Amino acid sequence: MMLAYSALLAVGLALSSPWWLVRMLTTERYREGMRERLGRVPARLREAVRGFASADGRARVVWVHAVSVGEVLAASRLVGELEAALSTGGAAWRVVVSTTTRTGQALARERFGAERVFYFPLDFRWAVRAYLRVLRPAALVLMESEIWPRMLWECERAGVPVVVVNARVSDRSFARAMRVRAVWGRVLRRVSLWLMQSEEDERRVVAMGARPETMRAIGNLKYDVTAPKQSRVAELIKEVASGRPVIVAGSLVDRTESNGLSEDEIVIQAWEGQLRRERSALLVLAPRHPERFGLVESVVMEFPYLRASDGGAAREGRAPDTLPGQREQLEIVLLDTMGDLAAVYGVADVAFVGGSLVKRGGHNPLEPAQFGVPVVMGPHYENFRDIVAKMKAADAIRIVGMRPTEHSISNREKAVDLREELETAFVQLLTDREAARAMGERGRRVFEEQRGATGRAVEAIVAMIRTGAKP
Repeated sequence: MMLAYSALLAVGLALSSPWWLVRMLTTERYREGMRERLGRVPARLREAVRGFASADGRARVVWVHAVSVGEVLAASRLVGELEAALSTGGAAWRVVVSTTTRTGQALARERFGAERVFYFPLDFRWAVRAYLRVLRPAALVLMESEIWPRMLWECERAGVPVVVVNARVSDRSFARAMRVRAVWGRVLRRVSLWLMQSEEDERRVVAMGARPETMRAIGNLKYDVTAPKQSRVAELIKEVASGRPVIVAGSLVDRTESNGLSEDEIVIQAWEGQLRRERSALLVLAPRHPERFGLVESVVMEFPYLRASDGGAAREGRAPDTLPGQREQLEIVLLDTMGDLAAVYGVADVAFVGGSLVKRGGHNPLEPAQFGVPVVMGPHYENFRDIVAKMKAADAIRIVGMRPTEHSISNREKAVDLREELETAFVQLLTDREAARAMGERGRRVFEEQRGATGRAVEAIVAMIRTGAKP
């Protein structure tokens, strides 16, 4: 099976090589880390694990893989607590972290230090083995659902147990996996331990072919993610608001249909009526992906706006009544920095969590809920179904766009409906402040009640390593 997989992977890479070559020549993010992805273990990583050898030939090293920003955030506490737990009462251990995306790499280096952070290798034998030879990890910990057949095969060959932490299965992934269960199940059975977000996720992975005895439902590590206590950007937004209500729209994504609207466009339309004219609400827009910063800026240029990365230099926009540089005249803040959104939610009066007005599965509503901020989401929250269900049961979240619509209406008409519902939700929450505070407090209680998954994950991983579990 691995021979066929490797051949297909090589053919796919060869056929797509012209596209990748153009991307690498024109876009820096495609060039960054390419040597590491091809199996060139960086000198800084070799130095970081030097001296962590153990008597049995297995290094006192754990390799954690977090694909992008969301997984890095979820792993933030896990890395520190795992390293501390393994080092208790004995020799020191080192946890190293790989990422796939450039944004994840930048955040991981900031959180954990550049010396222990690197790019995950391409799923070819030579690249994977290069890292396994240098690291000789006691375990490989994969955050969420990042499953690569060659990596699992080589870990089994090298006697390295694999743990999948914070694992979940979306509706789309489940449907696809069930169509190829006979093949995919053989891959999933190479995982030594699954630490699932929920019992429903556990049921789905077993149905896909994983071994039932390797399953444990421990909860969601994202319940344990807390924002930094201080944030320069959050303080800047408070200063710019000057007492005005603040609406933070986070993790905004692009349109999914050619004739639809992006989430930032829908949010702006919801804001620029009553919320802008009568309530002078400050709107904070946080695109999910850095490559969209420029696109969103081209949309907000119609208004007086501020880029968070400018550190306070106001931009005039094209509004005729705007005096450049006067912060009280600013109407929009574009959050074009990485790693600040969680803290920025803390200064919001109302938060909208994106990836939910279009079919992207939604993002984490707990980030604003931890501050007692009332949360609004669209109808597409499949990636956080368990969290949203708990918040809905506690009346701690407002979902817009749940009304049935006729199939005959256009995507743009659907966007208008969403805009109207979103505007209504924002206005109501900013009008009835007592109800909004109560809703936010219920969300905070959901956040507090569900915490502890990180500790359970650390306990399970440490127990597996100390008992010498093999794949």
